Amino acid sequence: MSFVGHLSRLAVVAAFAASTTLAFPISSSVAYAEAAQAAPADSKGADQSVAVNDPADAAKRGVAAKAIDKVKEVAKTATDILSRVPCRTPKGGMKAMGALPHVASKLVAGKPVVIVAFGSSSTEGYGSTAPEFTYPNRLAAQLHRAYPSANITVLNRGKGGEDAPEMMARLQSEVINSKPDLVIWQVGTNAVLRNLDPGETSKMVEDGVARIQAAGADLVLVDPQYSPLVNTRPEGTSKMVSLLHKVAELRKVGIFPRFEVMKEWHEGQQMSFDSFVIADGLHMNDWGYACFAQLLGDNIIKSVGQVKLGINEPQIQQAQKPL
Repeated sequence: MSFVGHLSRLAVVAAFAASTTLAFPISSSVAYAEAAQAAPADSKGADQSVAVNDPADAAKRGVAAKAIDKVKEVAKTATDILSRVPCRTPKGGMKAMGALPHVASKLVAGKPVVIVAFGSSSTEGYGSTAPEFTYPNRLAAQLHRAYPSANITVLNRGKGGEDAPEMMARLQSEVINSKPDLVIWQVGTNAVLRNLDPGETSKMVEDGVARIQAAGADLVLVDPQYSPLVNTRPEGTSKMVSLLHKVAELRKVGIFPRFEVMKEWHEGQQMSFDSFVIADGLHMNDWGYACFAQLLGDNIIKSVGQVKLGINEPQIQQAQKPL
């Protein structure tokens, strides 16, 4: 293949690695291997020095080298973000989200599974440095590693700035019509920041949960984050977290206690806010999204294991209690 051909292939791979929104993010090793084709080596593996007389060719080779370095850096960041700062289970353990009978039974049976991540900017991935570092893509990658032969699709249906009123308007078209087996619904933070009535928000969420359940999907609610900006509204945040947990208990669905988990990072594990929150004081960074996805994925995997052992009652979903 000509150098121009290599460069074109590299450009496609590098752009794909940086901007993909697929359910499963591109494998870092594959991205690196593809990109490396643009930098031929001799049969002994050493880089060849090539005399370049055409300044245009030199510029092209410079662009190619920079693109390769970018792909290498993305691959490195993707693989060792949690090895540099481990994601630990909160002290004292973490309550299981309860049974997820639809998604678990399908995974056990080897059937395709559709998961919809529904929410606002922290579902969309604001604050992450690349699409593959959003929590839905992190979760997809984790489940793919756990079940390499399974057909699992994770759809990102997050839209920044929204809360229950806007989400309810698109619940049918963007969530229920996708025929999900599991919906992970992150809600409540923007309601607090916009001073929306927590009671009205919880009523809309309860209605939405009922509609999702009627469509035959499991559901996990995700409560607000613990972060400097959210913490400026302690009364509203406390009410919102409490009401969401009450909805989960009433409707017998799971709830991931994000507020308590992030509080544990800061107070229990003595992590500074800038370890998991970006400079705006609200949104998580790559590590925050990665650990959130890891803990969420661990719960899903545990639920599947319980189904395999016959522990879960498929007709019953137990609501998770706060930490």
